[in-house]
Amino acid sequence: MRKSLLALGVVAAMSTPAMAADYSDGDIHKNDYKWLQFNLMGAFNELPGESDHDYLEMEFGGRSGLFDLYGYVDVFNLTSDPDSDKDGAEKIFMKFAPRMSLDALTGKDLSFGPVKELYVATLMEWGGNSGVNTQKIGLGSDVELPWFGKVGLNLYGTYDSNMKDWNGYQISTNWFKPFYFFENGSFISYQGYIDYQFGMKDDNTALQTSNGGAMFNGIYWHSDRFAVGYGLKGYKDVYGLKDDGLAGKTTGFGHYVAVTYKF
Repeated sequence: MRKSLLALGVVAAMSTPAMAADYSDGDIHKNDYKWLQFNLMGAFNELPGESDHDYLEMEFGGRSGLFDLYGYVDVFNLTSDPDSDKDGAEKIFMKFAPRMSLDALTGKDLSFGPVKELYVATLMEWGGNSGVNTQKIGLGSDVELPWFGKVGLNLYGTYDSNMKDWNGYQISTNWFKPFYFFENGSFISYQGYIDYQFGMKDDNTALQTSNGGAMFNGIYWHSDRFAVGYGLKGYKDVYGLKDDGLAGKTTGFGHYVAVTYKF
């Protein structure tokens, strides 16, 4: 699924040099913030399945003390159109990614080099009875990179609820980089993410591969209340499904357009 990642309220934190987290004064709430937005989406050639469809996404995130949160809820085929590619498919997909700061938990500065903060990172995905249903846990971080500023970088082990078994690992990163500013305060950003899975079971060679993933590259215009954007998403054996196997086409490119209202 596509995600636009971060709202205007955290742009400054993501686009300027990041300072190491410092909770030695005991105030773990000094960096708190929250945001919420609704995205009306159009997806074209989404894989697997080369699906074209609409959906509404409620996207949210923030920080409260120990906890950093990103998440969204997608509702597909809003008018229940029988001609939609999503007709008869699961109606809702949800993703929640809470992380617990080890710096805030210990009251110590655990930064080193470009790594500014460490987390216990989790990721939960629910796609209904026939969809992706996984829970992931691992080590997360905020990392300072040239030009990009602060990016999230997480490594997880994956538990597949459908298979009732641990199945491989995932490395994920995300970024939000404003790069062109207008006189009225609005701006253009480059935002996106990479999710790459590896070490997965591939016993069924007609369906599975041991690795695969996706990269989303979005160009968005942002104002205080609105955003409009386009995203190009590249897939390679997405979800560890073999391209041109039983799952059909799983490698290629999809396109996304979005209109956003920010609360």
